Amino acid sequence: MAFDLNTFPIPPLPTLDRLNAVVPEALDERRIVTDWLNALSNALESNKFSGLSSLFLEDSWWRDMLALTWDFRTFRGIPVITQFLQDQIPYTHPRTLKLREEYLGLQRPADDLAWISTFFDFETDVGIASGIVRLVPTANGDWKAHVVYTNLEDLKGFPEKLGPLRNPLPNHGSWARERKREAEFIDADPAVLIIGGGQSGLDVAARLKCLDVRSLIVEKNERVGDNWRNRYEALCLHDPVWFDHMPYLPFPPNWPAYSPARKSYFYEKRIANWLEIYAEAMELNIWTSSTVTKALQDPVRKVWKVTIKRSDGSERVMTVRHIVFATGISSPEPKIPKIPGMDKFRGQLLHSLQHKKATDHVGKKVVIVGAGTSAHDIAHDYHNHGVDVTMFQRGSTYIMSTKNGWDVLFRGLYCEGGPPVDIADRVAASYPRLMSMEMAQRNVQKIAKLDKGILDGLTKRGFRINFGIQGTGSGLLAWSRAGGYYLDVGASQLIADGKIKLKNDSQIKEFTETGILFGDGSELPADVVVFATGLGDLKEQIRQVCGDEVTNACNRIWGLNEEGELNGAWREVGVPGLWYMLGNLALCRFHSKHIALQIKAIEEGVFGERYTFEGVRGTD
Repeated sequence: MAFDLNTFPIPPLPTLDRLNAVVPEALDERRIVTDWLNALSNALESNKFSGLSSLFLEDSWWRDMLALTWDFRTFRGIPVITQFLQDQIPYTHPRTLKLREEYLGLQRPADDLAWISTFFDFETDVGIASGIVRLVPTANGDWKAHVVYTNLEDLKGFPEKLGPLRNPLPNHGSWARERKREAEFIDADPAVLIIGGGQSGLDVAARLKCLDVRSLIVEKNERVGDNWRNRYEALCLHDPVWFDHMPYLPFPPNWPAYSPARKSYFYEKRIANWLEIYAEAMELNIWTSSTVTKALQDPVRKVWKVTIKRSDGSERVMTVRHIVFATGISSPEPKIPKIPGMDKFRGQLLHSLQHKKATDHVGKKVVIVGAGTSAHDIAHDYHNHGVDVTMFQRGSTYIMSTKNGWDVLFRGLYCEGGPPVDIADRVAASYPRLMSMEMAQRNVQKIAKLDKGILDGLTKRGFRINFGIQGTGSGLLAWSRAGGYYLDVGASQLIADGKIKLKNDSQIKEFTETGILFGDGSELPADVVVFATGLGDLKEQIRQVCGDEVTNACNRIWGLNEEGELNGAWREVGVPGLWYMLGNLALCRFHSKHIALQIKAIEEGVFGERYTFEGVRGTD
């Protein structure tokens, strides 16, 4: 049976009343954490885990990213954590656990929650890793782990070529010639071919370059950044710049914190130009106006024979060991539902991917099918240009204002004066998605109180609102559906005020020559209908290049599994040497290194085996 987030029992948070515990006034956090790390270290080194009940809550969690499993895994409960450690410690030998004191301290995220949180560092046979542990008080005064997070940071013997490890030699006038030979791969084919030159492709290429792995980005557009330039003019970032920095080269300190609502088109062009600057500054190898037309894998050697059509019409065939799809979260074909009568509609039908700018439809009646982020952005833009626009809402939508929402969700983490973004990324990742559901519910309730004015206005207008999967807001909607929400930057007030019209009292029955007929007999006249209805199956990107056999062997890419991890992103997707990289600027920054480390480990012959958990088989 498929995993269903809607019926998953929400795990309880370790509140003080549930633990029957109090936080003593005199508290030696360093001693508590040091004692706990020493006890865990002794268990790991002896490979004896019968005493884990003295270190972990019964309902505890361990999330690992590559360090101990060569995969993205989350384990819950002492029996499952014990089995995972028994299986993996003999092959990884984690050791030298060392407290990182600058991030040690008691945290009180709510009146009824308290934990001592700290970073720690350790090593395995092949890697340098970091961890985070959160210890909570118990009834007898002991402190036990509720969450442990472990993350692979680097490979032993293969550090990133940064700082003192960069090339120290001067270049005597040969840079241009050497760059041309490198970018054209005159001497040898790349090890990695990356399809797509947006932020996901650029980030992976930059990570691989710093790990000394040769890669080539193939980008279909004329310029790097065109994936931003060529989208609809109303495309808008809905998160702050502190969340969006790229690897090695953060946005400059005078970059706007948020995209200006009425100047979003120019802002997005600025992001597009920044991607172009980034590619140049990082000296990434990119072929623009080029497409990968075919990729065939040798069944024995497991290498790919790839055909690339270049801008001048010529073809180049390369042999590579890895292909990374960095083509975004959309399928090649827009996802437009089939509705009776579309063939007789005399107006224009298009998907949000095909929409460019509101001024194309001045003087016309526009209907937008959908009520997620794209639908709101496009409707907002139409209103700003005086276009008569109606949003047809098929189902309910989660609404959160960016102003209030990010103040609650990002406070002390992704913010002005917050920790370095690499630290923030690891703190954010250290909360297992399923474990965090009750915390998400609490945050949603806080945000809803702050957003009460706009939510009441929308409800009065008839806009249908939900609060996410089991009341958890946008997070699980994003991870499971990549949609179903709108992070408000102004369109919600326009809907509440009736400036963006709303239709949601009946479902579409069919198209007529002049508009849309609904099940209740009402009709909505339209000259243009824009479908903001989703982006289809990501695996179709693979099918276009690699064919049916390879694609059918691939795992599902997006969506959560029963551990709360994504099914196939940021690691091999079920076929050796085939990877899928995607996400917003923040996810790409963080997980690009995970892909790069996996590829580097494979290239250097130090990659282990991905851990397959087959159930608890008993404990010592």
